[in-house]
Amino acid sequence: MDYFLYLSSCTTCKRIMGELSLPKEVILIDIKKEPLTEDQLAYLYHSTGSHLDLINKRAQLFKSRKIDPQKLTEEAAKDLLLEHYTFLKRPVLVYRDQVYVGHSKAVVADAKKGLDEH
Repeated sequence: MDYFLYLSSCTTCKRIMGELSLPKEVILIDIKKEPLTEDQLAYLYHSTGSHLDLINKRAQLFKSRKIDPQKLTEEAAKDLLLEHYTFLKRPVLVYRDQVYVGHSKAVVADAKKGLDEH
C-alpha cells in the first residue's frame, strides 16, 4: 500500500505534498487523526533500519520533556513514535516499496525521482 503520512496543520507537509504531485493511489494519512500503527512503524523500521532516524528531534514535545537525543535508545524511540504523532519526522512517503522520510531537499528530490520513475 502506498501512503503519505503528514500533519494537516504543518505548512511544510502541505508544501511538499503539492511539490510531489502525489498519484491518486497514494493514501493521505493525517497522523494526528490516524496515529501511526505498529504495523506501519514496523514497516518503516524495516525500510530505514532505525527508529531513531524516524524521530523528529525538533518537536516541541521532545524539547519540553527534555529528552537527550544522545541517550535515546532504539526501544525508547519506538515507544515515543507509538505514543504521540509529534515524534514522527514528517512527512513520510511510502511508494512502491520505497520510503522517504523528512523534508530535506535531498529527500524531496529523491521522492520526486521515485514518483517520476513509475
